Amino acid sequence: MAEVRLENVTKSFGGKTVVDDLNLTIRDQEFLTLVGPSGCGKSTTLRMICGLERATSGNVFFDGKPVSWLPANKRDVAMVFQSYALYPHKTVRQNIGFALKMMRVPKATIDEQVLEAARTLDIEDLLDRKPRELSGGQRQRVALGRAIVRDAGAYLLDEPLSNLDAQLRVLMRAEIKRLHVDVARTFIYVTHDQVEAMTMSDRIAVLRDGVIQQCATPEEIYERPANRFVASFMGSPPMNFVTGALADVDGVRMFRSTALSQPIAVSDGQPADVVLGVRPEDVALSPTPVEGYRQGRVFVSEPLGPDVLVTVRIEDELLKARVPTPFRLGHDAPVYVGLNPERLHLFSAADGTALQAPRDAA
Repeated sequence: MAEVRLENVTKSFGGKTVVDDLNLTIRDQEFLTLVGPSGCGKSTTLRMICGLERATSGNVFFDGKPVSWLPANKRDVAMVFQSYALYPHKTVRQNIGFALKMMRVPKATIDEQVLEAARTLDIEDLLDRKPRELSGGQRQRVALGRAIVRDAGAYLLDEPLSNLDAQLRVLMRAEIKRLHVDVARTFIYVTHDQVEAMTMSDRIAVLRDGVIQQCATPEEIYERPANRFVASFMGSPPMNFVTGALADVDGVRMFRSTALSQPIAVSDGQPADVVLGVRPEDVALSPTPVEGYRQGRVFVSEPLGPDVLVTVRIEDELLKARVPTPFRLGHDAPVYVGLNPERLHLFSAADGTALQAPRDAA
């Protein structure tokens, strides 16, 4: 069992607070990802969980027991670092079994557990090689093997894929997700890559300036972001935002800006000044006029294989639309833009708090 709980955890360096009164519970056998921009405090949070950093205040609990004052080697966790941190003079076999050797585990048991870990990661044929003879993906598997051979209660992974090329990252995402299922342990994963977070996690905690902005499933994070920051950070390409105001026009509630005039069904009591959010896949384009669509001009189009990301200029606003191929209109061609009324987000212009999410995202 390995439920990890952080209670009012704060960490400061030289008077600068990098993690601010953080409260978070990671359930036993859950895959939870800490995601956010560089410097948001996610790696520091991970290091406080594993004991490499001590919290300035607050407590860390494993299965309800406080561990804040325990050194790293006394906590039931295994860490996978961004840099792999392999011993260059040792073989793969020796690297994977090193922690067990330091724990004075019998050699026969070490050999058995190293072989089992190697089989799980499909690196049996690499056991007698040195790290310099391995590719980046193979080194990453060795680093994972060194962690899982310990049979820890929780596995902490700090941006383990950031040194790999795009194709290897996709492959290793699937490997780590499968590994989580196979070993049935708690995984806490740190990344700045929102695609990694969305594809791998049971839940995602989005951090900004050391504060959790939202912690929820990938679906809820995407469909019902708690604020404008979460909405902009999670999603590729990011959500479109248009600043405007709500007004009643001939008995119809409307969102109005210099670029858009859009009917919107909103609950009572919303502020007048708002920000409309719409994801690119919920923006429709037509080469010919359509009732309710607004005319704009193609600014740029970017082929993405099965889709095309089209940026359209309407007055002083740029909106991105993700539309199926083929898309034939060139630069500055007139195009007509419509928004899916069922998929509109609304945020406070004052503080970015979500006022309303799409009606079918409940």
